[in-house]
Amino acid sequence: MLRPGGDIDVDPLFAAVDHQIVAHSKRVILLFLVLTTVFAGGLAGVGIDAGTQRFFESVPEHHTQESVEDEFGSVFDADEESTQIVITDENVFSRRALLRILTLQETIEDDESLRVSDVQGIAPGIARILDPFATTTEAQRRAIETASESDIRAAGRTLVDQQPQVTRLLSEDRNLEEPRAGATIVVVSHSVPQGADETLEEIQEQIKATAETSDGDIQVFGGAIQQAGFDRAIFESLSLIIPLVGVLILCFLVIAYRDPIDLVLALVSLLFAIVWTFGFMGYAGIPFNLMMVAVPVLLLGVGIDFGIHAVNRYREERGVEVDNRTSMSRANDQLLVAFFIVSVTNVIGFSANGTSTLEPVREFGFVVALGMVFTLFVFGIFLPSLKLVTDDWRESHGIYQFSITPLGGEESRLGDLLRGSARFAKTHPFVLLAILLVITGMAGYSATNVESKFETEDFLPYADHPPQIEVIPDAVSPSEFEITETSNYISDTFTTTNTEQVTLYVEGPLRQDHALETVYRAGVDPPDSFVRTDGRAVSQGLIDVIHSYAQQDPEFAAMVARNDLSGNGVPDRHVGAIYDELLRSDYRDRARQYVTEDTQATKVVYQVKASASQKAVTEDTRSVAAEARFEAVATGDTIVFRALTEALLTSAVRSFSVAFSFTALFLIFIFGLLEGRPSLGVANMVPVTVAIIWLVGIMPVLGIAFNALTATILAITIGLGVAYSVHVTHRFIDEYEKRGSVHESLLVTMGGTGGGVTASMLTTAGSVTVMAVSVNPILGEFGLLTAISTIFSYLAAVVVLPLTLRGWASVAG
Repeated sequence: MLRPGGDIDVDPLFAAVDHQIVAHSKRVILLFLVLTTVFAGGLAGVGIDAGTQRFFESVPEHHTQESVEDEFGSVFDADEESTQIVITDENVFSRRALLRILTLQETIEDDESLRVSDVQGIAPGIARILDPFATTTEAQRRAIETASESDIRAAGRTLVDQQPQVTRLLSEDRNLEEPRAGATIVVVSHSVPQGADETLEEIQEQIKATAETSDGDIQVFGGAIQQAGFDRAIFESLSLIIPLVGVLILCFLVIAYRDPIDLVLALVSLLFAIVWTFGFMGYAGIPFNLMMVAVPVLLLGVGIDFGIHAVNRYREERGVEVDNRTSMSRANDQLLVAFFIVSVTNVIGFSANGTSTLEPVREFGFVVALGMVFTLFVFGIFLPSLKLVTDDWRESHGIYQFSITPLGGEESRLGDLLRGSARFAKTHPFVLLAILLVITGMAGYSATNVESKFETEDFLPYADHPPQIEVIPDAVSPSEFEITETSNYISDTFTTTNTEQVTLYVEGPLRQDHALETVYRAGVDPPDSFVRTDGRAVSQGLIDVIHSYAQQDPEFAAMVARNDLSGNGVPDRHVGAIYDELLRSDYRDRARQYVTEDTQATKVVYQVKASASQKAVTEDTRSVAAEARFEAVATGDTIVFRALTEALLTSAVRSFSVAFSFTALFLIFIFGLLEGRPSLGVANMVPVTVAIIWLVGIMPVLGIAFNALTATILAITIGLGVAYSVHVTHRFIDEYEKRGSVHESLLVTMGGTGGGVTASMLTTAGSVTVMAVSVNPILGEFGLLTAISTIFSYLAAVVVLPLTLRGWASVAG
């Protein structure tokens, strides 16, 4: 809309802000300095939480699994305060290997600072079978030393028969008949009270140091060591990324501003925005997790965009021979509105992550949304005020201004190149439309193959440095992370773990006569993803414990036979009495792994095929649970990981739908309010939509799936796309109202605002690409995808939008 004199009419609120910037610049600067000091006080309160636990805690399936493990015990009883020691040997059942294990165990137990409360492994088990009175590690070592190799092998077979769960502590190459295995896990539990002098991390590091001095191949792994590795990976990633981003930003901004003082003003503003955001995180108690590494990069991208446009537009106005304050006021009249629109759409986009069921994703969206508000204040109010005061000082002291020409002006090659898209849209509109439709259609087809996943390995640092890190000089190169190598070794060597089995938790009443038959029938004719033998699922459960005890006790075997009316080996009457007898026997501990103390619930552990997908295993297990006559719930690591994967995909789709819908509605509303042309809001969303289709379409081509970080990329693309398109559209409509010619308005817009958009794209894309040197694969992947998103959003704004605006003008103009 125009005032009678031809000046741009703006909302009174924007006019009031402009007045404060122009008339009270020093007062504004002082206020922002005070606020920055206040926010800086919160930086010390920012804690680090680099692990994956809070992702797991966000899905109900994880809590179900925890409840089951509390009732029955986990697979290794390897809780958060335990250390896993991996012993590799030619045969861990040999006397030499067992003595190595017990010697290390004794060394660890003798050190009171390691606070050992329990040790689980094959060596103590075999020793107690050889000598039931060997209750100490020293006695167990003597039992192994005095036994023959044949006696040790026999004891090993007995141990596996009596405690089948011990096989999960053995490597995949195990042979239970001999017995033989190439590796085993010793689980050391600790009791570390609050306020103790030693932390669990220090304990595990000490065990690691002790193991390194022992004979043979020994690796140590534990939750505290892993968490410390996560934290160190974040620190080292930031230590690499931030300096490189700083250098790149400096180079790009030197080109964009071509004036060292303007460059310093922009960098100070960027610093203020980051301090405000992270200071608030400290005060609010929001931890810095792996996702938060993207926060400064995103703030830098938007801040640089705002800064370049603010200075560029101010220089355009200075070019028409007017004083500083009039030039700034005219620039503010347009840019405050554009910055407001961009910021609100960014806030909408990132706030949409609040619909996610995953707490880290919600926190990420909230922090970035708040950071966008802070960036608006800093670059929309503080930077123009600082620029005015600085220019006044330069003029009063006669300090030369290196450049006052805008980037992409009429005489520049960049401006001429950008105007080429407007010319092509006029001369060959249908050719351009056909090309865009073909490319977008192909991308849309490819987008149907995009996948989602959640893997803990993505959060681990690289085991071997990729080429982009190998080229970094040794003096600043990141560390080698043993936790990844050890984690991968455990995963590859001990494949029969929670990830190859699922658990069915069944609530009774289990004392009904048909209860065990009902549980037994659940394994008949199992789904395709289950391992089967003779038409039944391979499983471990209470029925297996009953059969094992029956083989050892003839009286109990007779009791089971009397109450097995169907003759299939499963009691179907007086089952309560059978439970009671079993729980009074020496098999009580084994039975309690599969039945609760009150015998009201049981669990069955089914083996699943290693080749089966998470999706197939989860769907099959849930179908078995649904068909059970009792109330049954499927759980296990595979189920939890699949639940997280589904939650990530749902989060991505839901947040995108909310962000896209509300952004479109806001743009329609705001352009209707400010310009009287609500259809411009629809035109703005066209390039944004195209950029999103291109982005999702390229993800399967690059082998990138939606994960904990990339699930936010759609909201980011909306934010970036709207930022670029709003700047172009807002400048276009101003020029269109002045000139009345669509083509001339597009030429001026692309030559002026297009230069600022180009500089912003180059700086943002370059900055996020630097994330490829992160030591975490998930961060490098996210950086690459964000860079591609930035480029696609830019291309859509300078290629798709001019054609769209020509179409809009022909229909609604």
